[in-house]
Amino acid sequence: MKALLWILAAVGASAQPPDVHEIMRRVAWNQAKTVDAREEFLYHQKQNVRLRRTNGKLVRDEFREYDVTPTPRGIHRTLIASQNRHWKDGDYKVFDEDADGLDASLAEAFVDNFHDANKSRDGIDSDLFPLTYHQQLKYEFRLAGQETYRGRSVYRVAFVPHDRYGWKGEALIDAEEYQPVFVGTKMAHGVPLPVKALLGTDVKGLGFSVSYQKFADGVWFPVSYGGEFELHILFVYKRTISIALTNTGFRRVDVSSQVSYSAEAQ
Repeated sequence: MKALLWILAAVGASAQPPDVHEIMRRVAWNQAKTVDAREEFLYHQKQNVRLRRTNGKLVRDEFREYDVTPTPRGIHRTLIASQNRHWKDGDYKVFDEDADGLDASLAEAFVDNFHDANKSRDGIDSDLFPLTYHQQLKYEFRLAGQETYRGRSVYRVAFVPHDRYGWKGEALIDAEEYQPVFVGTKMAHGVPLPVKALLGTDVKGLGFSVSYQKFADGVWFPVSYGGEFELHILFVYKRTISIALTNTGFRRVDVSSQVSYSAEAQ
């Protein structure tokens, strides 16, 4: 009987989830390994940025498709299609180049800062999500539970920033491979009140989410990424901005094509 109780106690102890810091340590380690593994994959990417007035009217819509090729230092995008339009003179006008104005500047800024992370293998800015070792140093983590998500056991990890104006949110971490499955963030405290009062600038609902999918042993890629929020500037300019990115069509690239591309890039 004592032997049976000892075995049951040992099984129960082994079933306990690891400490949250150990979970995130393994995540950081896997993120470092995944960077190199992602260099073996080509994929197709779609980007979309939309700006709407507070009444819901669409005033700017930018859609682009790319073929994405890995490079020794990041990725290279080849534009294969674009469909861009904006509201002007009472109708939607198609444009090839960015038009002047605040809407155009904002759309370009969001693409550059949130989509176009060329030093990343997946094109997503790592500063938005506390997954790598250096990003994790900026956060406090708490294990919020363990559950099943899309048929896999995952740990739900909540995080808050050390910096008052950083990001907070939750991450679902695969319990077997310690890879992120889903991460959602939002501003921890919003825009400081003095900025709102003096400059008439406010941001509401600012946050992003990213979903990951496994494509090979140890290789997980973000397959969807986006967010939506309201921006008020100088009391008169108000927009709801949505951004979205999807990655599809993943396929391995052979060594000879990598060498050929690297030589051409130089």
